[in-house]
Amino acid sequence: MTRLIVAAGGGGDAVAAAMLHAAQYGDEDQAVILTYAWDRLLVDPLPGPRSAHDFTSLEPVTRSVWSVPATARPIAPAGSTLPRLAAELPQKFALLDPQHGVEGVTNQLEELIAHLTPESIDVLDVGGDILARGDEPTLKSPLADALTLAACCRVDAPVRLLVAGPGLDGELSADDLRPLLGPVVHTFTAKDVASISSVLEWHPSEATGMLAATARGVRGTCEVRDAGLPVPLTDASPQLYEVDLDEALSHNTLARTVMATTALDEVEAHSREICGFSEIDYERNKATWLKDQPPTPLDVATVLRQVDEFQSKARARRVTHTTFRHLTEVLNINGSQRGDLRQLLLASHPDQYAAPLWRIPDAVSDPS
Repeated sequence: MTRLIVAAGGGGDAVAAAMLHAAQYGDEDQAVILTYAWDRLLVDPLPGPRSAHDFTSLEPVTRSVWSVPATARPIAPAGSTLPRLAAELPQKFALLDPQHGVEGVTNQLEELIAHLTPESIDVLDVGGDILARGDEPTLKSPLADALTLAACCRVDAPVRLLVAGPGLDGELSADDLRPLLGPVVHTFTAKDVASISSVLEWHPSEATGMLAATARGVRGTCEVRDAGLPVPLTDASPQLYEVDLDEALSHNTLARTVMATTALDEVEAHSREICGFSEIDYERNKATWLKDQPPTPLDVATVLRQVDEFQSKARARRVTHTTFRHLTEVLNINGSQRGDLRQLLLASHPDQYAAPLWRIPDAVSDPS
């Protein structure tokens, strides 16, 4: 049997989809994970999602759907985590291309469903911003999720909407999401995380990283993103919820509005009108700024001193954990050096690694 799992927002949702497959369906069923090639700027310096023409060596699945094998490569200067995911995980990854709006995504879904005749179709969002109205002041990245939700609601097939780790994306709080969530269908465990453990060592997703950490038992408050958002890590964080698809659509103004779009530019325009912004505009502005911030060699003593200063201030904010992405931001280190920073800190204080997060020591006297 084949299971189709749609990673609603791309990026870390695709990694979580692999964990979902292992947890819910085991090794007996094959899985195809349909996902955007939309990574953080530290991976892909080009704003927005990538299309099939941005890759070499893709393999055709249907007329408009391509799979991303381990041998595929993004065409420079583009970057993508998908080929490495394909190399390290057993699932098959297929490219979801939003360039033709909801109309195009719907066509891709319908073609793939007809080709695979899957036993089940799940759409997975980590964090829950797929349930946003669109006017929430904390909302940061509604576009991809709204586009996916709209397309899934147009497909003439049963689709199960799942939200993992409510609030973990730092956009909508778990309290705000709770009335919108249906039953808990699974609580992720350390055993489930084992299926993606190698990927978590390098993949930059903060939300999926926190989902995995809480499945391993980590609790506290994690500071994330460039803005330093505090995200509670609670007993509800590793839980997987089912949500009624039609109710989600009725709540998501942006998704309802983009239902008939035929171009990504149209989706962006609606996002600006409803949400007040497009996250692709944010990426465009940040990409321009990053061009003027070339990487410089890390000075070990300076970095460790800066980390100590950050940890002292973080303790005062009652922060217990952070991500390596956030550390690169607060230390003003080029995002391409995230891996170097991680290795430096693991070598200096290995006991502070709460995989894949970084633990803030309890006090200055902490032996770490």
